[in-house]
Amino acid sequence: MRILAVDMGTGTQDILLFDSSGPVENSIKLVMPSATAIAAGRIRRATEAGQAVLLTGVIQGGGPCHWALEDHVKAGRAAYATPEAARTFDDDLERVQALGVRIVGEDEAASALGGDGVERIELRDLDLAAIRSALAAFDVPGHFDGLALGCLDHGDAPPGYSDRLFRFDHLRRVVERENDLRAFAYLPEELPDYLTRARAVVASAGGDAPVVFLDTGPAAALGALQDPRVAAAEEQLVLNLGNMHALAFHLRGSHIRSLYEHHTGELTSEQIEDFTERLVAGTLAHEEVFESKGHGVFYPPRGGRGAPEAAHGSIGPIGIAQGKLLLAVTGPQRGRLRQSRLRPYFATPHGDMMISGCFGLISAFAARYPAFGGEEIESALGGLAGEPDPK
Repeated sequence: MRILAVDMGTGTQDILLFDSSGPVENSIKLVMPSATAIAAGRIRRATEAGQAVLLTGVIQGGGPCHWALEDHVKAGRAAYATPEAARTFDDDLERVQALGVRIVGEDEAASALGGDGVERIELRDLDLAAIRSALAAFDVPGHFDGLALGCLDHGDAPPGYSDRLFRFDHLRRVVERENDLRAFAYLPEELPDYLTRARAVVASAGGDAPVVFLDTGPAAALGALQDPRVAAAEEQLVLNLGNMHALAFHLRGSHIRSLYEHHTGELTSEQIEDFTERLVAGTLAHEEVFESKGHGVFYPPRGGRGAPEAAHGSIGPIGIAQGKLLLAVTGPQRGRLRQSRLRPYFATPHGDMMISGCFGLISAFAARYPAFGGEEIESALGGLAGEPDPK
């Protein structure tokens, strides 16, 4: 089975071409600039050249390309966008126009704005043509038996409702429905309408092979659980420090005891330590995280009793030494805790930290397509560590 996994972040897109017929370590891997980083570079070059920009394509991740577009308009350069591409910056097109972007139809984009002096930039998180071109350069066939795709989607929040809170409402609802990391994995027909970025990613896959979508935070946690040391712990606190978001899961296998999500750049290393310790203790308040520009905290009821329980042991050095709870850190910003008093373990599933999310995506694909090589895939991965424990 050849499964292409693409984990689309803010700084990088991490790509794994998994082949169950050989060792996982021999699978082809790419860590490339993210789609938003690529678009941001093109916009900034147009700004420097005094050119207008025309944004076409579909919804993709914002962040860097949003900031570049704001700077472009502030510099007095013209900016145009088709409606679907414009929703990259805000689902409310009136707010996009308020940024100084003119919304244009596809016909106008193709004709009147197609000449010199206008830099045309296509927005798209998933570019299979580019991936296949990269593979072809090394004589690797570009056919896949399945695709496992991941990104972080804030969702299309109702007018006047916080994007951060809307995103966290989604995480909470999923866990309330089924308390398992794999519950975040969707087949294309299951994706909620409000997950507009995720739906655009899946649509870009073209429908030629089975697809599963998994949020990038749970994907990183599922990947970290494939590290033997993480799997061996009685409980795990998996902290994914991405370039934009920090997401912590207190786990017993793939069962979620609590979680918090924040913005990595809004946190000091000391805050990350403090929030993580108090999450395990059950004393970190949702309001505290949200009011400090984060998303929130959630403690799922345990055994139907409602209130969160304390962990079996401290997350500090004593608890780690006893092997009851392991703090496993992954993500490109993991160096923020390199000197931490919590003595974290830097998870390296199958020997590669940067592809943690991709390994989680592959595991999610196997879980959602059990009759389509799921057993073969899990066997090649070594089996998903830590079955759910509802107690």
